[in-house]
Amino acid sequence: MISSIARAALAVDEADALLITAGAGMGVDSGLPDFRGNEGFWAAYPPIAKLGHSFAQMANPRWFHSDPTLAWGFYGHRLNLYRSTAPHAGFAGLKRWSASCASGGFVFTSNVDGAFVRAGFADERMVECHGAIDYLQCLRRCPGIFSASGVQVDVDESTFRASGPLPSCPQCGGLARPNVLMFGDSGWDSRRTDEQEARLARWLESLSASAKLVIVECGAGTAIPTVRMLGEQLCRRRGATLIRINLREAEVPDGQIAFFAGAKSTLEAIDAEREQRRSQLP
Repeated sequence: MISSIARAALAVDEADALLITAGAGMGVDSGLPDFRGNEGFWAAYPPIAKLGHSFAQMANPRWFHSDPTLAWGFYGHRLNLYRSTAPHAGFAGLKRWSASCASGGFVFTSNVDGAFVRAGFADERMVECHGAIDYLQCLRRCPGIFSASGVQVDVDESTFRASGPLPSCPQCGGLARPNVLMFGDSGWDSRRTDEQEARLARWLESLSASAKLVIVECGAGTAIPTVRMLGEQLCRRRGATLIRINLREAEVPDGQIAFFAGAKSTLEAIDAEREQRRSQLP
């Protein structure tokens, strides 16, 4: 019987188009903290553990109104952490796989960390469905989304509070916030993400009915199933092949490929299998 690694390698080899989908588990192999459950979150943010706030409670826009130094302490620390974290080798492998497909590839991620951008993926072939921490918007809802490039947030790691000038809106001078979809967030400006999703829809529509679409899903859980649902819908509607990589929740529809494993090690194993297959060609 052909192994799952061999099946996945063959699927990627034969793909005309590659859709890479990713959730929080994709970043763990790069060294980012695992926020699964309060214990994991509090281990990464001890001062917040003392306050007893969960990730969902902290990732809420209300803090920018009621306690902006705490809000920017939390998001400023994450901004600094993501900027200083190099994407693991699996990102480079996925980029090569996309380049080998006749119709290229596209990324759909719920992560706000900008890792795919830093790994060299084209912005015009990407959907960040929950926004991106590298972009900001005005808390007062001035129109426009602006880059966080050049924005520095100093964070006291003993309190996780921001000090010094907080990020501000270039139009009104008021407080800025990340252009990230938070919990209970009616103020998120979704226009950048809406444009990304429209480009993804056009790319999918451009694929011929006979095109072989392969979806490589990395670290997307069931708690917020947006990423998983997209892959499964495309399996039903387009007959796509789904390769699901997840340490804990890798169950797949019949006929699809599952790996109960980490993203980096699995992507490297598929890459090695592909190299071996090529070396055996006459």
